[in-house]
Amino acid sequence: MSDINTMILVEHPLNEKMRTWLRIEYLLQQLLYEKNFKNIASALTFFRAASDLIDILERFEIRGDLLKKLEHQQQKLSNWLCAPNTDKDLIDSLIIKLADCTNALISASRIQDHLKENRLIISVRQRLSIVGGCCSFDLPALHLWLHLPDEDQTQYIDHIIQTLKPLHHGLMMILDFVRQSSSLEMVNSLNGFFKGNTEKGELLRLGIPLKHRVYPKISGHKNRYVIHFIPLEPEQSRSVDDFSFELACC
Repeated sequence: MSDINTMILVEHPLNEKMRTWLRIEYLLQQLLYEKNFKNIASALTFFRAASDLIDILERFEIRGDLLKKLEHQQQKLSNWLCAPNTDKDLIDSLIIKLADCTNALISASRIQDHLKENRLIISVRQRLSIVGGCCSFDLPALHLWLHLPDEDQTQYIDHIIQTLKPLHHGLMMILDFVRQSSSLEMVNSLNGFFKGNTEKGELLRLGIPLKHRVYPKISGHKNRYVIHFIPLEPEQSRSVDDFSFELACC
């Protein structure tokens, strides 16, 4: 059972690019952690994530945007080398990691092509939009694959994940820099509302005490935002008492 004193971390993007990056991160997490297929449900989580990832990579110029951000971050770190009292060894190591991510992304072919050329992914992808369309008689190839030895399944999944490593490493480097650009600070909500201003903000991070049983509905963009806390239980009063929560605008 969850500790009632637990802080729930919630993230909300303040621009479309960050929104897309967070969705890719979410899908990559499913691909990376749904590797032990105990049943059809866990397998479909993996293949649905792969299908959704194809859609995003087809619609947006992800690699180009990541390369620009990686280059910008390298330049920013290089400028910090001239500042006094900086940890030059740490900065040099980060610049090297960013350069490695950049080179890996440049060298990688169109990432979605590896997924689109996978016959099993495509066969599942074609059935996902059909209600109940992933039964064993609809997808006999998947039904057979689920009965293969574990080592065969692992080899298959590891190959897919290997093709996604340049995307995964580059994206995580960027998101780590964004998340670490601002620390969580305690602020107060008033009647379940909080308003804030920011300059070129990309990501809001909230630490919300579980005991209040509220979730945030956030609207905003890079200059200003509004947070409205809503009770989880419908029988609760629509108004929310004042309470403190943690907030970082990155």
